Amino acid sequence: MDNILTATNIKKSFRRGKETTLTILDGLNIEIPRGEITLIVGASGAGKSTLLHILSGLDYPDSGSVVVDNKDIFGMKDRELSKFRNNKMGFVFQFHHLLAEFSAQENVVIPGLISGENKKVLYKRAFEVLDRVGLADRAEHKPAELSGGEQQRVAVARALINNPDIIFADEPTGNLDSVNSNHINELFLKLKNEMNKSFVIVTHNPEMKSIADRIIEMKDGKIISVS
Repeated sequence: MDNILTATNIKKSFRRGKETTLTILDGLNIEIPRGEITLIVGASGAGKSTLLHILSGLDYPDSGSVVVDNKDIFGMKDRELSKFRNNKMGFVFQFHHLLAEFSAQENVVIPGLISGENKKVLYKRAFEVLDRVGLADRAEHKPAELSGGEQQRVAVARALINNPDIIFADEPTGNLDSVNSNHINELFLKLKNEMNKSFVIVTHNPEMKSIADRIIEMKDGKIISVS
């Protein structure tokens, strides 16, 4: 099987007081197949979001390695990792984090501008990506003029603008009603099938299990099942 990501013996602890430590992740090993949707589920406090942040290079483990697309991400210097993350990974969070003063299209192009791409090419691609998520007719609208579901779809489009190999999502439907949650689920499935995108999604939403190829269940910083 072709894995887009392999994590080995990931450990993470936080100091609690002067003499005790709280173990968040306890020696996790994970493989994420290319072109599949992987869910990470479990009760609050299981370590799901901490794991997602480490897998995506947003946080560092105490020990262990993460290899994404055959690159050891923690073997990179900070600037190299930032560039790799911007080009190879997309991010969708519970809250869309759109800039209020910018239009949908202007928000979508931001990761591409950070990469130094041609502005004209980027705006054209941003419109195409917005069309793919069903928002071509809302490209010039600012976030306040969009519904919650539309705002989150703009966030998905932004995650796609640099054509990443893998998309990380932390509770992407956690702030949406059931109708808009289903729209996001269907969109992720469409992107996987049409663009061969790989997804790693932390969620409490049981409806997301219907689109998953693999479900990793966590408890107390450990993986207790993979199905």
